[in-house]
Amino acid sequence: MIGRVWRAVTGWVSNVWSDIRASTDASLLGVARFVGLLYGPIDRSLRIDEALRKALKYRLAPHVGWRHVFGGITYLLFMILVVTGVLLSFYYRPSVEEAYPSVQHMASEVSFGWLIRDLHVWSANLIVLSVLAHMGRVFFTAAYKPPRETSWLIGLMLLFVVLAFGATGYLLPWDQWAYWTVTEVLDAMSATILLGGLATGAIMGDVIVSGATLSRFFALHVIVLPWIAFALLGYHFTLVRRRGVAPPAEVKETEDPWRPSAAWTVEELEKMDRGVPFFPHHLLRILVVVVLVIAVAITLAVLFPRPMADVASPYQLPGELVSTWVPVDVSLALIRYLGPWGFTAFTLLGLAMALLPLFDRSPERRLRHRPVAAVLGVTFFVGFAAAWIVGRQLRDVPPSERLPEVPSAVSDSVEPGVPLPDLGPTPLRPGDPDAERSRP
Repeated sequence: MIGRVWRAVTGWVSNVWSDIRASTDASLLGVARFVGLLYGPIDRSLRIDEALRKALKYRLAPHVGWRHVFGGITYLLFMILVVTGVLLSFYYRPSVEEAYPSVQHMASEVSFGWLIRDLHVWSANLIVLSVLAHMGRVFFTAAYKPPRETSWLIGLMLLFVVLAFGATGYLLPWDQWAYWTVTEVLDAMSATILLGGLATGAIMGDVIVSGATLSRFFALHVIVLPWIAFALLGYHFTLVRRRGVAPPAEVKETEDPWRPSAAWTVEELEKMDRGVPFFPHHLLRILVVVVLVIAVAITLAVLFPRPMADVASPYQLPGELVSTWVPVDVSLALIRYLGPWGFTAFTLLGLAMALLPLFDRSPERRLRHRPVAAVLGVTFFVGFAAAWIVGRQLRDVPPSERLPEVPSAVSDSVEPGVPLPDLGPTPLRPGDPDAERSRP
């Protein structure tokens, strides 16, 4: 009796599984390829299980190795940011009155809320370093040259999106450090040439950083930028898989974009037993990197949690500005030592790197034969590192920041550390000579 029931159940499960395999479109494997668990093309003419086995047999070019993992690390950190950001959004309230208490509630009362928050903060720092490392490998190996110039441009746009994510998220805790750091950066941006003032006004939504600014930063952070990022990522992945990984500098690349090894097709690699099989070799490399990156991010989140200052107040300067994001250190160094021209110079430098493939179109990819590109790249990356180091040493509020006048009836009735009520549009802006008054 038990044997008949067991055979009936197993037969039914086998039939259901066969029906699922026969009726499921193999294009669903594109999701696994998007998250990095597959790399090769998906044969949509096969059943999903057969298409999976065929995709796992895909061979990468022989030169693909550990130095190509930074792109995958960047994408992994982006997925961590998405997951932790969604969890944080369950409790965060984007208003002047509730933003700071909601962050405090997450960090102190929600189970593992402190870990999710600090994992989000540290992932935002690590993703900047990983994307710069990935960008540096691509730049110095001349992987930006044709036919991959579009992929290089999309990658730089993704770098800008990553920076925009961090910039808009930096204000959301609504503490004194975040408020005055954003105020200082926006004030410097407004003084840049061309579109600086117009862009700053559109972002702020007010004459000072206020609730309108917080609402716009939150909308950009959780609605606008994610859609832009996913669109650019999909396009970037498509281009990388279509053009293949750029070969080493000493290998002459063929003109056929479908030959990722620069010498053999994927079928030829399989026949000659050359190349790197995606499964299990490259997939194992991916899993090792995933474990290491998650371990590093969690360790940093546990050992070095993000500190919090007092609640943001536009009428009281903090005694120090403690930076919690790498580009903030860079920005403060540029602002305090170079002024608005620092932003302008670094922006022009980034634009020059984006346009470099339009002018550097020779097949030569060895760095010593590309002096202009070498100087440009060293200036960008060394300048970023130097500004980061200098910015880490800055802890005082810059004297250029000024306080707006506060009606005495209101300021006398509010206790220190308590956010002031909404006074409406403030006629004076930080930095305006008419709003200047001595610091305590």
